[in-house]
Amino acid sequence: MAVNAPQSRRSRSRHVIGMSTCELIKKEVAAMPEPLQREVYDFGRFLRRRNEDDSFNGLLLGESALAKDWNTPEEDAGWASL
Repeated sequence: MAVNAPQSRRSRSRHVIGMSTCELIKKEVAAMPEPLQREVYDFGRFLRRRNEDDSFNGLLLGESALAKDWNTPEEDAGWASL
């Protein structure tokens, strides 16, 4: 009895060509059970909010935390010659 070999990466990628990212996501999510679909939905909302909300920007958070050390006359003097 022959065992079916798994699809090669090349044959799977043929299904991707010509499909938009949205179509690929819909297809993938449709094959999941309801609890996993809910997780994907929640994660998508999280990503959208994070993208809209600059308070998640770690660089900006770090800048405000380090401002007390950076915004000093000593720092200004150290950088003045550059």
